[in-house]
Amino acid sequence: MKKILLIASFIVFGITVNSCSSDSTPGTYAYNVRMTDAPGPYEKVNIDLKAVEVTGNNGQTVLLNTTAGIYNLLEFSNGLSTLIATSELSDANVSQIRLILGSNNTVVVGGVSYPLSTPSAEQSGLKLQVHQTLLADIQNEILLDFDANASIVKTGNGTYKLKPVVRTIVTAITGNIKGSITPIGTMAVVTATSVDAVDYSSSVNELGQFQISGLLPGIYTFTITPLLPLLPVTQTNVVVTAGVNTNLGVIAL
Repeated sequence: MKKILLIASFIVFGITVNSCSSDSTPGTYAYNVRMTDAPGPYEKVNIDLKAVEVTGNNGQTVLLNTTAGIYNLLEFSNGLSTLIATSELSDANVSQIRLILGSNNTVVVGGVSYPLSTPSAEQSGLKLQVHQTLLADIQNEILLDFDANASIVKTGNGTYKLKPVVRTIVTAITGNIKGSITPIGTMAVVTATSVDAVDYSSSVNELGQFQISGLLPGIYTFTITPLLPLLPVTQTNVVVTAGVNTNLGVIAL
């Protein structure tokens, strides 16, 4: 009788271990979509997110479990991000992500809230091309990096349009450059330039902090360009490694 109970215990233990070893159903791929932002010269940039869809290489479109709502992009800058959608996918290859926006998009400038018109994103959705291969038994993730400064266009009649500039980042294969500047409160643009002359830019926030995310591993030239009369500061041979924050510390202008 003791032998039977011992065998039964091992069976139960094996079932328990097996159920905890994977976060997804066999044959599917756990997938998370997160959102971040590069700082911009605005007080708020509010995005009305309704839904997120993913299309695989097989052409099948899946509506993800989306946390719909109004998101102030400026709350998710310099390394901060938020989870906006999640699901389990049957296709191991993601070719496109589609963001469906509502009509309650606004920008706050000088304490005044202005509507952001987004006709294309409301009708057909904001389509982002992705070439991502998913792995089983892990939480696959992609980061949508909004450029708030480049995404907002002021028209001639004092209104604003949202033309989203979004970079898709596979965090598992990219790294980041971060740091801060003094004096705090200085407006400046930071740029990482790869050896093949591709520029990746962001802005310094009000606390003097900066982060450029989603950089492929390699060697970069890093430049801080403040407003005149301050002069640019450049660092060469900055090494970026996948999954690592390269911290440049405090840089004096």
